Amino acid sequence: MGRLKFLLLGTYFGIVLTKAQVISWYKIRNMFFFREPDLYLIIGSGVLVGALSVFLIKRLGLRTAEGEPVNIPGKVLNRGTWAGGFLFGLGWFITGTCPGPIYAQLGSGELWAIFTLVGALLGAYFYALLKPKIG
Repeated sequence: MGRLKFLLLGTYFGIVLTKAQVISWYKIRNMFFFREPDLYLIIGSGVLVGALSVFLIKRLGLRTAEGEPVNIPGKVLNRGTWAGGFLFGLGWFITGTCPGPIYAQLGSGELWAIFTLVGALLGAYFYALLKPKIG
């Protein structure tokens, strides 16, 4: 039952992504050409919720389920951060997806998303190899 809840939550997330059309290659490409603002609003709301959550966690001194203080370390920007961000954005633009919707695209029959999945896995693999060298 422990893992079933994660499968159900992931399925629900995929349905929401599909219904919101954020898995549509055309909508994502149109976002990059500034033709469709709705995806910017969705992304912006996620950033806002995340920033507010981190602020509240720090401000209220919240603790984990085990009673330990939540530690959210800062992120240092370096060459690797900028290069990785550029490659991520370029891949997002070319494939019309980021890692979140890949499985929803596959589930909706967009078989070309297999190439995106392979690219994401290769990117993670090469990042793990290069991380000691790039910071």
